Amino acid sequence: MLNKNIKIGFIGTGVMGASMASNILKGGYEVLVYNRTKEKAMDLIKNGAKWMDSIAELSSASDVIITIVGYPKDVEEVYLSENGILNNAKENSYIIDMTTSKPSLAKKIYEVANAKNIYVLDAPVSGGDVGAKNGTLSIMVGGDSTAFNDLKPLLELMGENIVLQGPSGAGQHTKLSNQIAIAGSIMGVCEALSYAKKSGLNIENVLKSIGSGGAASWQLNAYAPRIIKGDYAPGFYIKHFVKDLGIAIEEANSIGLETPTINLCKSLYDKLIQQGKEDLGTQALYQLYLD
Repeated sequence: MLNKNIKIGFIGTGVMGASMASNILKGGYEVLVYNRTKEKAMDLIKNGAKWMDSIAELSSASDVIITIVGYPKDVEEVYLSENGILNNAKENSYIIDMTTSKPSLAKKIYEVANAKNIYVLDAPVSGGDVGAKNGTLSIMVGGDSTAFNDLKPLLELMGENIVLQGPSGAGQHTKLSNQIAIAGSIMGVCEALSYAKKSGLNIENVLKSIGSGGAASWQLNAYAPRIIKGDYAPGFYIKHFVKDLGIAIEEANSIGLETPTINLCKSLYDKLIQQGKEDLGTQALYQLYLD
């Protein structure tokens, strides 16, 4: 069980991470932060977080380290490089990687950490920028039950639906299942709204009907109002969703599973990336239907 006297290190203060770290600060913990771009951590620093100049410095000073970075290559560098977390973290410290990454990499990090008496959870999240701000994320966890129980009070500052799915890597497999479901849903939302628009309907009125019927979904309720306003700011970046879909396709191929939905979804988002729209939110898929 953790006490409030411990130091929480947080690496990755982007769209999601900044809000998640802020909720930990509000929970009364001392928070140390590092990000490749210090500017993205300035609001946290103004609110009481302490800036650390390197991953190594943060790791050696923290009792719990939380990471949420961009890509598997970033995770590998942050954890396994010479100046990374596992070469500098304290014995008996805890680590939570909340990046959506490869299950095989989660297992590798677990094995290296376990040999150093460091406790690791892979705990990717779902819920977007709104869930991160409100502390209502769904958190999918892989790792040992003892570490999970020790860290659950900390996880509860960031999310509401927190489930231990199994051993190391299980959190990542669960998140990939989540992304597969989202792929079909976001395509349906954008296709439905574009159909309504091209049929001459008032999209706001359409949403009043379909938003509470059998078509209701998180994706519809969260993103349709943004689409109507022309708001394509990222709650979740296209470039990161494409990364997730690529990992899901790779993992599905390894177990002999055909995935026509995510193959199609990725091909559509690849077109948006070719148009230079990788930094828009996933709801920008709507633009492709209207082109």
